[in-house]
Amino acid sequence: MKFNKWTLGLAAVGVVSLASAAKADEKLSVVQTALSSTTISGYVDTSAHWNPGSGPGNAYYAYGGGIAGSKSDGFNLNVVQLSISKPLDESEWASGYKVDLWFGPDANTLGAVSGSTSADLAIKQAYVALRTPVGNGIDWKMGVFDTIIGYESSESPNNPNYTRSYGYTIEPTTHTGLLGTYRFSDEISMSAGIANTFGPTINGRAFATTPPTPPPNSNITPDSTQSYKTYMVSAALTAPQSWGWAAGSTLYGGLINGFSAGSGVFAAANTAGKQSSYYVGATVATPVTGLKVGAAFDYLDSRSSDDPASLYQTGNDYWAAAVYTSYQATEKLSLHLRGELATSQNGTLPGNDNTQIWALTGTVQYDLWQNVISRLEVRWDHSDETDLFVGSAGTINLRNSVLIAANLIYKF
Repeated sequence: MKFNKWTLGLAAVGVVSLASAAKADEKLSVVQTALSSTTISGYVDTSAHWNPGSGPGNAYYAYGGGIAGSKSDGFNLNVVQLSISKPLDESEWASGYKVDLWFGPDANTLGAVSGSTSADLAIKQAYVALRTPVGNGIDWKMGVFDTIIGYESSESPNNPNYTRSYGYTIEPTTHTGLLGTYRFSDEISMSAGIANTFGPTINGRAFATTPPTPPPNSNITPDSTQSYKTYMVSAALTAPQSWGWAAGSTLYGGLINGFSAGSGVFAAANTAGKQSSYYVGATVATPVTGLKVGAAFDYLDSRSSDDPASLYQTGNDYWAAAVYTSYQATEKLSLHLRGELATSQNGTLPGNDNTQIWALTGTVQYDLWQNVISRLEVRWDHSDETDLFVGSAGTINLRNSVLIAANLIYKF
């Protein structure tokens, strides 16, 4: 083993021994090897919102500022994400980890905390990653991980538009549990997992306060001492290269069923109870270079009870459908359009039963600066049943809400 001159000098006067120096050097080498495979990344997400002709309360969709309009008509720090990870390598018994930390107002909206107060801090993801050599290899995540369904991501830089869709709003965001993913081939993969709850509360539990009501004519003896769990499954199909211009197109579907202390910003979805979320979506390449189209459908069956024992109580239904178009015009310029319809049944939005919101969002992205995503977006939301949006007088008296937003994100 080679030593530097400073170590040899200290050994010559008896300050250190070469044996201890060798052990210290070996430990340092192990630490350096571990750090060399660790990556640090993240982003800073900022925005400016202007709501012409309306008051502060307009956003029923996630991260839009909420009904209180905390992001309206001003400049905003949305979130800072810091990611530290060691991805799985190609070995049979590979191991790694990932930690995503959120700082800022959007961390409070995410709600991935272990207590009742988030204080502008959330653990978006924190899991140990493992691979077991079964077949093509099963990749495991244990800890806190992102939900397995949805067209859009919690991470704004990964989405075609700046503001989130209503479909994203009624989906779960994170889970604490165990998830396994198996890739049958380059074209087919599947994920399945179990988690504590449907909602994002870290280490949350769903206990029945009273024994659950068994089905009619059942001999099942209820047990209220065990916590209920959330179960999830999803599958993805990818078009092979032999499909020509359609190569790389994807079809995705998933189901999540469990109990939650809340999910999304809709009224009944903020209450605890049984939650079932269904999703199907697709992204399709086209013969036009740079043009992709997509579609997504979300359905949430949200029970209004705060007790998992109430399995048969009438619930509240939400569904949202969206179509997407993205066009990469030049290396720096891309154009994105999203149209959607969201329905809240049983009067769970202000106003009448079966409230519907139509929304159209257009986004221009031009990456002028290195490592910076710069977007200008115009969004129009319309309620076709009743007034939902706050007017300039501070009362709910508008059926239309318009947002003009600028979004700057620095990725590091």
